[in-house]
Amino acid sequence: MIKRRSFLKYGSTLAGISILPFPVFGKQAPSNKVVLGVAGVNSRGSWLAEYFAKLGNVEVAYLCDVEDQAIANGLKALKPSGKTPTVIRDIRKLVTQNDIDAVAIATPDHWHAPAALLAVANGKHVYVEKPCGYNPGEGEMLVTASKKYKPLIQMGNQRRSYPTLIEAVKRVREGLIGTPYFVKTWYTNKRKPIGTGKMVPVPSTLDFDLWQGPAPRMPYKDNLVHYNWHWFWHWGTGEACNNGTHEVDCARWFLGVDFPSRVTSTGGRYAYQDDWETPDTQTAGWEFGNNKNITWEGRSCNDYPIEGSGRGFIVHGTQGTLVNDGGGSYKVYDLNNKLMDHVDAKVAVDPSNPVSPAAQLDKLHLENFVETIRGNSKLNSPVEDASKSVLLCHLANIAHRTGRNLQCDPRNGHILKDKGAMAFWNRKYQKGWEPVV
Repeated sequence: MIKRRSFLKYGSTLAGISILPFPVFGKQAPSNKVVLGVAGVNSRGSWLAEYFAKLGNVEVAYLCDVEDQAIANGLKALKPSGKTPTVIRDIRKLVTQNDIDAVAIATPDHWHAPAALLAVANGKHVYVEKPCGYNPGEGEMLVTASKKYKPLIQMGNQRRSYPTLIEAVKRVREGLIGTPYFVKTWYTNKRKPIGTGKMVPVPSTLDFDLWQGPAPRMPYKDNLVHYNWHWFWHWGTGEACNNGTHEVDCARWFLGVDFPSRVTSTGGRYAYQDDWETPDTQTAGWEFGNNKNITWEGRSCNDYPIEGSGRGFIVHGTQGTLVNDGGGSYKVYDLNNKLMDHVDAKVAVDPSNPVSPAAQLDKLHLENFVETIRGNSKLNSPVEDASKSVLLCHLANIAHRTGRNLQCDPRNGHILKDKGAMAFWNRKYQKGWEPVV
C-alpha cells in the first residue's frame, strides 16, 4: 500500500525525474488504494474477499482463519484477482499489520465485536457482518469505540445501500403511504436437523482455542463447526440475529424509530429434537412509544413463503401499504389494495442462500465502505445506528430465553425492573480474552 505522502514524495522527485509516465488521479491513484484483511473466510468471508477484490483499486492482502479448509476457500475465492494474500491464523496479529487500511470480519458471532474492537484500537477501519455484537453490551462497546477511535465501523446490513430502498424510505417519509405505523417482517428457510453431537478430538485442521477466543471454553463436538454454531447460545445468536437483523433493520429504518418500550417473543425448537438450542420458530414484537410497532416471524425449518417470498417486509401506513420481496424490489398499494406502483430492482433474490442472497446489490454496501474510507462518501450503516437494529433482535432473544415480556427504556433500550433479563445484556469471557474499549 502506498500512502498519500509517500506517493507524492516519490512521484515528484527521484533524481529529478517522476517515476510515473503520466499523472494518476481519482479512485485509481496509488494514494487512493484501499488494502484489507478479511477474517473468517469459510463462506461469507470468502465472498467478501472476492467482491472487495473486484472493486477498483482495492487489494485483499491478508486472509485470517483458524481452519485449513476455510483458508483454502478464501484463497480460491481470490484466485481471479491474480494476487495471493498472506495467511494469518490469529486475528490479534492481523490487526497489527501496518500495510492494511481495514479489516472485514465474517467470523462466528461471538468474535464479531471483540475482533472489531481490536481492529479499531489498532487504527483499522472495520466492516463487520451482522450482528455487530454477540449481546447488547458488545454493541454498546462498539458505539463507545467508534467515538473514542478515528476508524470507521460499518455493519453488513446491506439493504441500507440498495438504491431502490433508499428511494423507498425517502418516498415513505414524503407521505407515499401516509404515516407508517406497523411493519411486518419475516424470514423462512428449510434447514435440516443438526443431530446429537459427539465429543470427539478436535480435528488437526482446526485451532479450536483460537476459534473459541473470547468465549469461555467448551468441549469440541462434531456438529458445531462450521455453520451449526449459529444455533448454540454459547457462540451464536439464533435466526433472529442471523437473518432477522436485515428485515428488522429495514422496519426500523422505514418507521424512523430507535429503541422500543416493550418486547415480546414466542417460539421454540419445534421442528426437530436435536442439539439445536435457539428457536427454529419465533414470533417477536417490538412496541415503540410513538404508536409504532414491528413484528418478525422466523421459520428456520419451514420455508412456506409470505407474499410469495421467503423473506421481506410490509410497511402499513394510514394511506396505503408498501411490500418488499426480500431484496430491492417493492410494490405500493392504496387503502383499497389497488396496486399503485411497482419498483423492480432487477436482481433475483435467493433467501436460502447463506452466502449472499443478492450479490450484486450487496456489493454496493462494500463500495460505500471503501468510498467512505477514501473520503468520497458517508457510511450508509455506521455502527452507532446499526447496533440499534441488532439490539432489537437481542431483546427478542432475551424475551424468549426468560419467557417474559420486557419493558424497556425508550431512551436506550435497557431492560427495566428485570435483573434476570438484564443478566443477558453481557456475558462472561474467557480469562485473558476480555474485550476492552
